Amino acid sequence: MEVFRAVMLTGSINGASRMLFISQPAVSRIISHMEQGLGYQLFNRTKGKLVPTPEGEALFTEVDDFYQHAMRVSDFAADLAHGPAGTLNISSSPCLSYRIVPRAIARFVDRYPRIRVNYHTTLMHMMAAEVLSNKVDLVVSVLPLEHPHLKVETFRRGRMVCVMPEGHELAAAETITFSDLSSVPLITHNPSIQFGKLIESAFAQAGFTPAPRIHVLQTEIACSLVRAGAGLAIVDEYTAAGGPWSGIVIRPLAHEIPLAPSIARTVFDRHGTHAQKFIEILTALD
Repeated sequence: MEVFRAVMLTGSINGASRMLFISQPAVSRIISHMEQGLGYQLFNRTKGKLVPTPEGEALFTEVDDFYQHAMRVSDFAADLAHGPAGTLNISSSPCLSYRIVPRAIARFVDRYPRIRVNYHTTLMHMMAAEVLSNKVDLVVSVLPLEHPHLKVETFRRGRMVCVMPEGHELAAAETITFSDLSSVPLITHNPSIQFGKLIESAFAQAGFTPAPRIHVLQTEIACSLVRAGAGLAIVDEYTAAGGPWSGIVIRPLAHEIPLAPSIARTVFDRHGTHAQKFIEILTALD
């Protein structure tokens, strides 16, 4: 059952062997034996690839449901005997490290004191590699990740905002328009990174061309520059509201630039109870 499931998930004998840490011939033998016993093919061999037959697809649905249930029973039994213990490895976008993820971790360690948490922040372009290499059990990113071997779940909505020094003439406005920003010194993320691309795209859709005076790679630097009087900045709401930024004012943008904080796990994940427990706490935050 485990070998069949691994081949279905990875799409190849080689992928299944790496996932299960067994030899490729062993995987081939087990699949062949399974097909002989069933009396029908589970895969078509096409140019070195294994393409599931309709029978293979139907069987996988039942096998995977049974497998996941068996794993939950096994984990539950272990928890009853010893209580939850072990290690949970997490990484997140830096902007989510001010409030959202720390609140979830605090509740998690309070509820499960025997589970140790290893936590660090990482940039979005490195997150997929961290998950797929098993460096972390899950990542919490400010925007959904895109990768064929990642399972991604958006758990809340956010937006980019405008920050400015206290006393700025635009601080009296309820919302800030792109037209307002065309006449002031502007600080934005470099167009080479995701936040920078979001901002450029939003300006273009609204018919404006941003003319930033300063480009940054880190949001906290943008906020520090604003506090120092270098200009106004467009940043994520999580850093703006969560950081130690006395002396700045936060205002919403009239042209919304949405964010979608998401949880990403590998599709090869066996639904480990520690990660699932953390996800349940994180998604329940108000």
